[in-house]
Amino acid sequence: MNFFRFFFSKVFVKQLVYAFLVTCLVLVGVYYGLNLVTQNNEHVTVPDVETLSLQEIPSIFERYELRYEVLDSAKFNPNYPPFAVIEQIPKAGSEVKRGRKIYFTLNPSGFRKLKVPDVIQITKRNAETRLTAVGFVLGEITYRDNIGKDMVLEIRYEGEKIAPGVILPKTSKIDLVLGNGKR
Repeated sequence: MNFFRFFFSKVFVKQLVYAFLVTCLVLVGVYYGLNLVTQNNEHVTVPDVETLSLQEIPSIFERYELRYEVLDSAKFNPNYPPFAVIEQIPKAGSEVKRGRKIYFTLNPSGFRKLKVPDVIQITKRNAETRLTAVGFVLGEITYRDNIGKDMVLEIRYEGEKIAPGVILPKTSKIDLVLGNGKR
């Protein structure tokens, strides 16, 4: 009986109301505090910096209060100037919070360099397959008197004879000198 009387006493009800009010105040404080700390609904639109050089980016990002990081510069795109941004994550026009880090992929200064495979004394068909598989472009084909019909006798780059293993930029045009099957 005393137990039930305590639940309905003024002291218990008063303490219950105080606990409820304190809990409500704490929840309201946490709600508004988190909105303030997490910058809720305060977004910045990511600027479009594609094709801009890395030197131009810091001033733009200071204005928007954003940070940036360069991820990679391995895939060369001839449509963009060297060291220009070719890709950004998140994309331009996205809404992000201030202080967010934007990631860039830069265009390198040129195609990466590759070794010319040894295609001397093999057929034109095999040489063409090997050269294009590595990333070179087959250029001009000339014939010279030699008993080996369609056999590669020389490799040329920009009119000069080159040896296998020479390092050239990817997508370079390689010219072949082949035998015509005559003595």
